[in-house]
Amino acid sequence: MNFSLDIDPSSPLPIYAQLGQGIRGLIARGTLREGDQLPTVREMAVRLKINANTVAKVYAELEGDGVLATKRGVGTFITKPDKKESARDRKRELAELSEKFVTASMSLGFSIEEIIQSISSQKTVHKKGG
Repeated sequence: MNFSLDIDPSSPLPIYAQLGQGIRGLIARGTLREGDQLPTVREMAVRLKINANTVAKVYAELEGDGVLATKRGVGTFITKPDKKESARDRKRELAELSEKFVTASMSLGFSIEEIIQSISSQKTVHKKGG
């Protein structure tokens, strides 16, 4: 269970949505893989300093979506990801990251043109392998 999830209580995104997206993001990035066991509801709640009912709600929702499977008395595990779902999760995560980046950049006074230029230059740096 070596993974990190961050919950921001000041975010306008509800805590349960942050947790659900966080788990989906870890799966999409390959940090969590099929068969990996998640912490118990109580352990996750303590680790993130959130209500256990919130964790239980997210686990139940993810189980309903086929992302998790709970084995009574054993634990909650990552199921085999659906390729379509994984691609959707990755696109959703990218959109969220982009929105956060653009919002933060604009709040610092950067124009959309400067932001696009910065992203374009990063693309060039990464293509060169540096």
